[in-house]
Amino acid sequence: MSTIFNNWSCPIETVNLSAFNLNDFSLSIVREDMLHPFVSGNKFRKLKYNLQAAQEQGQKKLLTFGGAYSNHIAAVAAAGKELGFKTIGIIRGEELESKISENPTLSFAKDCGMHLHFVSREAYRQKDETEFINNLKNKFGDFYLLPEGGTNALAVKGCEEILCQETDSFDYICVPVGTGGTMAGLVKASKESQHIMGFSALKGIFQSSEIAKYTSKTNFEITDSYCFGGYGKIDIDLIRFMNEFKEKTNIPLDPIYTGKMMFGIMDLLKNGYFKENSRIFAVHTGGLQGIAGMNQKLKKKNLPIIE
Repeated sequence: MSTIFNNWSCPIETVNLSAFNLNDFSLSIVREDMLHPFVSGNKFRKLKYNLQAAQEQGQKKLLTFGGAYSNHIAAVAAAGKELGFKTIGIIRGEELESKISENPTLSFAKDCGMHLHFVSREAYRQKDETEFINNLKNKFGDFYLLPEGGTNALAVKGCEEILCQETDSFDYICVPVGTGGTMAGLVKASKESQHIMGFSALKGIFQSSEIAKYTSKTNFEITDSYCFGGYGKIDIDLIRFMNEFKEKTNIPLDPIYTGKMMFGIMDLLKNGYFKENSRIFAVHTGGLQGIAGMNQKLKKKNLPIIE
């Protein structure tokens, strides 16, 4: 495996909670966003063993799925370029094909050499069906299939490695949740005494059933109370919070996942959810590449941007 996956160290930073008038707790955040310039956070973890398997199988081509601002699409494109894989991205929304140059994520993926294939939203919903996959094989030839968001057993294995001996002393492990793969890895690797708290980036807590596929542990919960209306949706309160958090801590947050999680953690701290003197550990899952695209949307709506 290339050196892309050899750098596993990333800093754990202590958040100065006194800046937020919260003095009875300890909050640390692991900067997974710093693992790699383009393949960062949980995408780095999810891809490690999958791309190792693709190499062992002699596969030369990766195919995966994503939306207009997908962190996963950007990460697969970058990793494929660095490791010498051809990459194919099946993109949700045919109307995006004429707007690649206006979209920072898709432009980046294309610049990395990814072939972008746009399908209708109706067709995209068939992405897990055998007939749909076979049609893609007829069109593009053989490939190593990476699911939307990257979650599978090998991805969960990679995400287990976020936790280590250094994290054993924390009482709570907090993580943003999309498909549930990263959280599944954390639950599997956690100590029985630790409570894993998932902050869903979209409406619903359906990810619990996904986590149950990979572990029988039950020391976790998921809340969608801080999804801000659904996937990719944000408001002025979240923007202000993210900008204030960066100003006070020098830690940038992304608007889709980590920003919502950190907003939720701070709200729960203020409202007495965590036991006093608890040690809280939060996972920064990366995704900072999505800020540029989000700021484009915010400017069009004459809303404040993410600094």
